[in-house]
Formats: sequence, C-alpha cells, structure tokens
Amino acid sequence: MDHFEIKPILESLFFISDSPIRLEALVEILPESNQEAILEGIRQIQAEYQDHSKGIELAEIASGYQFRTKPIWAGWVSRLKKVKAIKLSQAALETLAIVAYRQPVIRPTVEEIRGVDSGSVLHTLLEKGLIKIMGRKDLPGRPMVYGTTKAFLELFSLNTLSDLPNLKEIQLPPTPEKMLENPSLSPSPHREEEWSEGEKET
Repeated sequence: MDHFEIKPILESLFFISDSPIRLEALVEILPESNQEAILEGIRQIQAEYQDHSKGIELAEIASGYQFRTKPIWAGWVSRLKKVKAIKLSQAALETLAIVAYRQPVIRPTVEEIRGVDSGSVLHTLLEKGLIKIMGRKDLPGRPMVYGTTKAFLELFSLNTLSDLPNLKEIQLPPTPEKMLENPSLSPSPHREEEWSEGEKET
C-alpha cells in the first residue's frame, strides 16, 4: 500500500472520528503500511485542505489529527449544530490560565495568585472536564494537584501545552501611572514542585 492509497483511507478515518486520532492509533489501524507513509498521507491531506476554497482543515490537536471547521466558517456551522458553546466566567478563565501555566499546581497556589477562594471555580472546571486531579502533594493535608486535560487542548486548538503562548510574549496591562499619563491605554486581556507519583492519575 503506498501513500496514494493511504490518503483516501486517512480522509475517511478523520471524517468519521469525533476526536483527534493519534499517529500510534493510525499505525495500528493500518498495519499494511508504515509510519512514514502515513505521515506523508497526512501531509498531503493538510496541503490539500489549506486551499482557501476548502471549508475544513486537518488540524494537529491534542497530539492527534482531526478535521476541523476553519475558524472563518464557524458561525455558519453553529447555526446548524445549535450546540451551546462552553462559556467560562472571568474567574474560570483566570483559574484555568493559572492551572495551565503552573501545572501541576495545588489550590493554595491558585488562590495565592488570584487572591480569592477558588474552590468552587476549580470544581466547575473539573465538571467541564477542562482540568483533572493528577494526585496529591506531599504536604500537610495532602492537597490535591491539578492539571489540564485533553479536552482543554481540544477546546483551545492546542497540540501540546508547549503551544501555549510564552508568558513573556503576553503584553502586560499598563500600570495606573502609565494610564494616567496616557488615558487611551487600556489593559490587555490575558510547575508547581513534586506530587506523589504513586497517586498520579493517568
């Protein structure tokens, strides 16, 4: 089987799957082929769907591959699906950002950064499947350790956590003094140590 035969098979698999398919899974599904040929087929599909006339693209998400609507057409797709988008409050977004950048992180660290109790917000993020409990830290009280999930990567179209913007690249809000000097300025939106390996969740 060469990559000319692999390409339509890959397209069919990506089309039918409702979650990203990892390369390891593709190798297992296509034992007649090899990893390099599969990657070549993936590259061909990605190149083909980059064309502006295509409404979808093959994205590398959460360490896998998935057909996704191009952002420019998302509004029309939502009319069809009529699915309620995941809405996050400002508090939830702040907490999720802290977990994403500081993971593995414990609740006291999150609350120290935010300056407010964050228990209910962490519970909400757990219910939405955007964060998970990774284990417990070897500290008094054995506090739970939090990290982000695959669903978090999928929601924000990230392949891995390394795709998160570098904190140094994020523009910090102007100081009050700077805002007084120039009122037109407006604020820009924007690892914890060890935990018990024996209690780490997979």
